[in-house]
Amino acid sequence: MQKSKLKTLMIYQLLNKYSDEEHPLSTTDLISMLEKYEIQCERKSIYADIDSLKEMGCDILTTNYPKRGFFMASRLFELPEVRLLIDAVTSAGFITPKKTQELVKKLETLVSENQAKNLCSQVYVDTQNKCDNEEIYYTIDALNEAIISKKKVKFEYKRRSIDKKNKKNYTTKIHTVSPYALIWKNDHYYLVCNNDKYDNLLNLRLDRIRKINVLDEKIRDFSEVSEYSGAFNISDYSAKMFNMFSGESTKVRLLCDLEIREEVMDRFGANVPLNAVDTSHFETTVDATYSEGFVSWVMQYGDKIKVLEPTTLADMVRNRAEKIYNLYQKKD
Repeated sequence: MQKSKLKTLMIYQLLNKYSDEEHPLSTTDLISMLEKYEIQCERKSIYADIDSLKEMGCDILTTNYPKRGFFMASRLFELPEVRLLIDAVTSAGFITPKKTQELVKKLETLVSENQAKNLCSQVYVDTQNKCDNEEIYYTIDALNEAIISKKKVKFEYKRRSIDKKNKKNYTTKIHTVSPYALIWKNDHYYLVCNNDKYDNLLNLRLDRIRKINVLDEKIRDFSEVSEYSGAFNISDYSAKMFNMFSGESTKVRLLCDLEIREEVMDRFGANVPLNAVDTSHFETTVDATYSEGFVSWVMQYGDKIKVLEPTTLADMVRNRAEKIYNLYQKKD
């Protein structure tokens, strides 16, 4: 590549990596940096190259503060966007500590070096909540391939077992399933799939999957085991799942305290119907799964929410409440 063309690209890389509004690079800075790459140039050529980069759409501005120079005013990702991505990676329990650090380092390259240092100082990684499955990237890639090609997968599913001596033991089962979708929910990544032995959907955590293989066997069509046909509706399925418990979808009528209207809208969407009953309560009807997960969701609000219909679901909540009550009964 000609030195002149290489110089223009190097100026772009230097501005992108080292400059921001608080850290502009002067022509002297750029000339000195380019010399490290054995590129000699004059001030006039720096101005010409920056003009060329501007014509290409690079948002490069000139400033006199804190010193005279140039800086990259905007990038593909802005600083708050990179911060959001880093926070998402560090809080994701299915990403191991090692891969978290690797991903954060890559994300830091989306902003200037000085901005990256400030971001790094604000990031905290709770390694206790991170999984130890270093196969997670390969698992995601294999499942993505299987879902696209509509092929079954076979893998080991590892779960922690209870040990009286408090030793870390695990149980492992072999699963062969038809994969339909990947969902990130409740700080975990899940595979929505079907085991041929049953006519329903199953949610499995990706961080527990080991030694996955894509089989040369077509999946069972999801229309046989779910309410969907034509295309698997991931957003609808995710909205109806509670704590990722699978179950039959049904209409549920709730009586709620006015205090939890925001929580109800957060869970079911801003368009959920809220019908006033009196000055302190409202009713709503939602689509939800008939599951223990939904019962747990209802019970977290105590006396602020009541299941009106269906009565069988209301009975499930009542039975759970009675079990908790009995658990705390004092014995004579």
